[in-house]
Amino acid sequence: MADSDDEYVGDLSGDDAGVDSVYGTRSKDGGKGKGGQKGKGTRKAAWEEVHRAWDEVAIAEDGSITVAELIEAEKRRRLMRDTTPIQRGIIRHMVLVLDMSIAMAEKDLLPNRFALTFSYAMEFVNTFFQQNPISQLGIIGMRDGIAVRISDMSGNPVEHIEKLRQWALKDPIGNPSLQNALEMCRGHLYHTPSHGTREVLIIYGALLSSDPGDISDTITSLIADRIRVSIIGLAAQVAICAELCARTNDNDDSQYRIALHEQHFRELFLAATTPPVTHEAEQSNASLLMMGFPSRSLASKDFVSLCACHNKPTREGYTCTRCRIKVCRLPASCPVCGLTLILSIHLARSYHHLFPLKSWVAVPWTEAKKSVACFSCQTPFPPVPKAAPPKIKLKVKESSGVGGQTAANIAKAKGRGEVPAKTNTVTAPTPGLLPEAIKAGVSESGRYKCPECEEHFCIDCDIYAHETIHNCPGCLARLVKSQQQQQEEVVGAGEAMEVDS
Repeated sequence: MADSDDEYVGDLSGDDAGVDSVYGTRSKDGGKGKGGQKGKGTRKAAWEEVHRAWDEVAIAEDGSITVAELIEAEKRRRLMRDTTPIQRGIIRHMVLVLDMSIAMAEKDLLPNRFALTFSYAMEFVNTFFQQNPISQLGIIGMRDGIAVRISDMSGNPVEHIEKLRQWALKDPIGNPSLQNALEMCRGHLYHTPSHGTREVLIIYGALLSSDPGDISDTITSLIADRIRVSIIGLAAQVAICAELCARTNDNDDSQYRIALHEQHFRELFLAATTPPVTHEAEQSNASLLMMGFPSRSLASKDFVSLCACHNKPTREGYTCTRCRIKVCRLPASCPVCGLTLILSIHLARSYHHLFPLKSWVAVPWTEAKKSVACFSCQTPFPPVPKAAPPKIKLKVKESSGVGGQTAANIAKAKGRGEVPAKTNTVTAPTPGLLPEAIKAGVSESGRYKCPECEEHFCIDCDIYAHETIHNCPGCLARLVKSQQQQQEEVVGAGEAMEVDS
């Protein structure tokens, strides 16, 4: 039986001897044919370029594989961002455009582009309204050369997710049309108030656009209406997409990104939940916006009324502070008078984008004696070593396309003229801490310190504080403690006045 790792030689007839085969992965001179020699320009097959995670593991001298530090480094990498307060638009009007063409049936992203995009779109809707509770979102699809409306502009995530689940059951078909989708987005956004942002996020998986007219005219109209367009590509870069993003974002080409794999696609998708920076001078001027803060009311079981937003009978709801019309959910715009109705908690949750929580710093072993457990969750920290930890050497395997490190594979690689995997030695300052972890800002002691209250926290509380609650538990505890002390001082001063009298 022939060796499966030998070079592939296409079975070409006499007529096709001088023509490259459409289905072959090698040129005919690159194989080991009868009396033939291996050519210098031999290309590798796709399966020879497979990237395996176990080919790039780090093994210490004691034989242990340090994986926890790599996971912690990935967590810290998401938190290492600029926390400088920047003016952003907290009231956003966004239209999400999903590619539903036949190109989304490709399986380079598992299970396929179409299923993965709708799965991430549902997660995006939830995260978007958690981070931007007073914003509005609409969803549009591109399929069969036209633009279809999936859901209207609304601040209710439940309605968007229900519509996405219905459309996820359909199959992708036809070609996309960027121009039709952008024109429909203009119809959604051109009448929105000027105090909010106007954004379009496109998930694009095709390499073409079937447009009925000149898309340059549409781009000019988008610029006139101050609509920003961002695109996440699932295939190769497309010139018209790069031009569209650059012209609508003040020549900022960073708004067009290409997803490399599933995790990268998810990161790019969820990164759009952060409001964009305000550049326009007219939006930078302070302006007042009228809002209503209604209270929740619950009627008796014998009294049921219709809500003005869905025309459904309900007992509970919120009454508009201007026209006294009942709506069932907040935030929302009053269907009668148009007043923006929100709760105070929605407004407070929107301000963390303007004043982000400062990044916590890694605590070295020299300062680790101050704490034995996390201030927030009380998880025990690693004990402080009695002596300074010595430096150790880590052996890192670098993959070069060889399928494993067995003697047979190395021999076959040398026979093909390839270089087998090498083993390099790097030095880490502490046991088990990888260079990748050090670069990502991972703490050698497992402790992270808030620069304000100087309390120590674990990595999980670090992520939870920066990505969910956007507040430091140590700073809040000090604030509550100071308020209690002030109240005790006031009570003590009042008792002293009564005694003196």
